[in-house]
Amino acid sequence: MAKTNPIEVQQALKGAAYPADKNALVDRAKQNHANSGLVHQLEELPSKQFNGPNDVEKAIFRS
Repeated sequence: MAKTNPIEVQQALKGAAYPADKNALVDRAKQNHANSGLVHQLEELPSKQFNGPNDVEKAIFRS
């Protein structure tokens, strides 16, 4: 799987309303036609509220 970059995350989450839980983020990414690898990464996030796209990026890229 290709490595995700922050620009892809921002594009996938464009239009998301925050705070948002991971299910809302996954739905938004699918609506924005994000690649399946990024959708999978979002599905693997912890079940919590994210306060903005930077919060999501920190969760994705910390591993």
